[in-house]
Amino acid sequence: MKVQDLLAYQKSFEVAMRIFELSKEFPREEIYSLTDQIRRSSRSVTANLAEAYRKRRYPKHFVSKLTDCDAENGETQTWLEYAFACEYITEKEFKILNENCEEVAKLLNYMILNPQKFGSKEY
Repeated sequence: MKVQDLLAYQKSFEVAMRIFELSKEFPREEIYSLTDQIRRSSRSVTANLAEAYRKRRYPKHFVSKLTDCDAENGETQTWLEYAFACEYITEKEFKILNENCEEVAKLLNYMILNPQKFGSKEY
């Protein structure tokens, strides 16, 4: 199994790509703030998950990287709130992306609580 086969990876990748497409329409003055931040945090979820998966042989490292994923996912949700409040995305887009982020959070939490199911050694 490779990291791309994980549902958490697939879902977080989809969120990051949708955010990328939507953020193309953000105002130019947001390019170095909101646009950059939301793109980086959303991509970091998947990137950190890839790192975590490579460290799965070491339970503490694995869980630590997964908590980094979760933190980046939470940051992405905060940036989505700003994008919605600034009227850069619609309420429908906000709700869908926020729900997707919640789903990713649940998947990550499951992995954090059950690292052995993902090839991590027992504590």
